[in-house]
Amino acid sequence: MKLHFDIYSTFLIMIAVLLTGRFLTKKIKFLKRYDIPEPVSGGLVFAILILVLTTVLDFKISFNKSLQEPLMLGFFTTLGLNADFKMLKKAGSLLVIFLLSSIGLLFVQNVTGICLTLAMGENPLIGLMGGSVSLTGGFGTGAAWGTVFEKAPYNFVSATSVAMACATFGVITGGLVGGPMANFLMKRYKIKGNSQESATNDTPVDYTDTLTDNSSRSITAGSFINSLALIAVSIFLGITVSNYMQRFSFTLPTFVWCLFFGIFFRNFLSLTNLFQVFDREMDLIGNVCLSLFLAFVLMNINFLDLVHLAVPISVVLITQLVVMFLYGWIVTFRVCGKNYDAAVLVAGQCGFAIGSTYNAMANMQSITQHRGPSQQAFIIVSVVGAFFIDIINAFAINLFLILPIFTP
Repeated sequence: MKLHFDIYSTFLIMIAVLLTGRFLTKKIKFLKRYDIPEPVSGGLVFAILILVLTTVLDFKISFNKSLQEPLMLGFFTTLGLNADFKMLKKAGSLLVIFLLSSIGLLFVQNVTGICLTLAMGENPLIGLMGGSVSLTGGFGTGAAWGTVFEKAPYNFVSATSVAMACATFGVITGGLVGGPMANFLMKRYKIKGNSQESATNDTPVDYTDTLTDNSSRSITAGSFINSLALIAVSIFLGITVSNYMQRFSFTLPTFVWCLFFGIFFRNFLSLTNLFQVFDREMDLIGNVCLSLFLAFVLMNINFLDLVHLAVPISVVLITQLVVMFLYGWIVTFRVCGKNYDAAVLVAGQCGFAIGSTYNAMANMQSITQHRGPSQQAFIIVSVVGAFFIDIINAFAINLFLILPIFTP
């Protein structure tokens, strides 16, 4: 039996995926404890249901894909529109040092993944997906590049499934290794925390609002339309330039161009004081776009594609954990000062480099609750993990794709 869902029924199922994920997250402690995103938990349930229908009952199910690309482009555009480079100056020189260390980790992750998959005789794209694409990039970046790698000239049909598997592993482990690693560093180097200061708040603090001036603004219909206008213009220009550059065989994914124009408009408007981008509103729009995009991607995962790739994926991911531990110890901890703040920064880096910014916040919160506060670390990791590292990651991935091993 063939079942094809049009755009309206597909959208309804995407909403059902999100509501299912929200319900599961509330009811299952594991999902809540490790901050598994609602689109992931709900999407996996629907993917399993579809797998049963297709393999056992011989259903052939297809969805309308009209919303997939606009949602993806919308998310990356809001990411660019939230990236104000003035934050670098406000957060101090340690932020620049930490950012450079995190950029170095992007390249280390990708080199590690690619070398391992080549040694095992596997597609090097698996190593890239198990590197900065899905670990530092998370579900959003992983899904976006997965859709790119599934098409010509790469034709890696399992790309999205591999990306989601790696991102899920990252979210779970990213919340497990950061705290123990920071404690290891503090014990080894006999570092004391800031225990003389109060640190009893159980809720992770978001210090990014201290770097912006619009935390008290209200979201209105007018402000929402203004934000949509910026997003629409950035997407239009991104698509236009992407299509034009393809004439010259310059293959940069469309979402990277949209991200670039978002960054350009944000910093141009900020520099000229013509308009103040509403950060919280952009976050809201971006989160909605990402949630719906991930819901669609996850419910379309084909688990059968992952069976024959289980061994290489497992080898790459376990190795990446070891690399993260060594890099945090040998590089990040040392260049950031070998002190308490450096240990907390390492815990945060473990969180977003193999999981998400939420993992990073949770890691740092667990340490500061017992060892004392580190406001500087929260500010730095918030800015790097939530904004700059995803932007730089997009360009770093493109640099690796220039390598001959990825050329058809």
